[in-house]
Amino acid sequence: MKKLSSVDCENLKVTIFQAYLFWENTEKNIEHFTNTLNNELNTTTDLIVLPEMFNTAFSLQTEKLAEPMGGRTMQWMHAIASKYNCVVTGSLIIKEKNNFYNRMIWMQADGKYQHYDKHHLFRLGGEDKNFTRGNKQLIVNLKGWKIRLAICYEIRFPVWLRNTNENYDILLVIASWPDRRISHWKALTAARAIENQSFVIAVNRVGADGNDIYHSGNSMCLDPFGNTVYFKPEEEDVFTFSINYNTLKKIRNDFPFLKDADTFTL
Repeated sequence: MKKLSSVDCENLKVTIFQAYLFWENTEKNIEHFTNTLNNELNTTTDLIVLPEMFNTAFSLQTEKLAEPMGGRTMQWMHAIASKYNCVVTGSLIIKEKNNFYNRMIWMQADGKYQHYDKHHLFRLGGEDKNFTRGNKQLIVNLKGWKIRLAICYEIRFPVWLRNTNENYDILLVIASWPDRRISHWKALTAARAIENQSFVIAVNRVGADGNDIYHSGNSMCLDPFGNTVYFKPEEEDVFTFSINYNTLKKIRNDFPFLKDADTFTL
């Protein structure tokens, strides 16, 4: 694979939407996202990142809440991507061939999309009994940046997310991570950035869910040294920032740790 140079990659503008989610209410969530973006997103962006199961909150009521591919929520994602001329990403419950997936959609402005199915299902919460796990990793490309997609619990599994041969530049994680384990969230996110020498963009939700589990956000962007580019606890937030490819290139050139890593395939 040809390695990209700084001239191949542009600065990337990313909008994090750390949202309060309405429990099992797609209509209300979509209305809330639409209105908030209308009021708060006053700049151009390349990518809008929404939390895990952004249209329903993290629920196991698959039969009640699942949508088909190309259904209402994906149509809304396309409308938003088209309106803001950017990519929109987040996960929702998808039913396909009698299986249910926690599926992350990567929706482009032209309506083309890719998807990633959560591989590591959250056994403690019963996700493994209600969903089918995915088995394929996915790296997408945006303005020359290689972006690896992941969902919540998966940040605990460094082998699944290992950046072998500089395969990706950004690890993008969407989550519904509870406040009672937020110290783990912070530690694991920093570890993934440092060990993979990549930016990590991690987007969580805020507020209590229908099971009275509280979420404190702590969405963040970390550079490949683990330094903070963006961090927001507790409150709902729509925030846009830029990351620079030269930052990534300089860190990897000055500290070529990835070249000494073990190589393997899953």
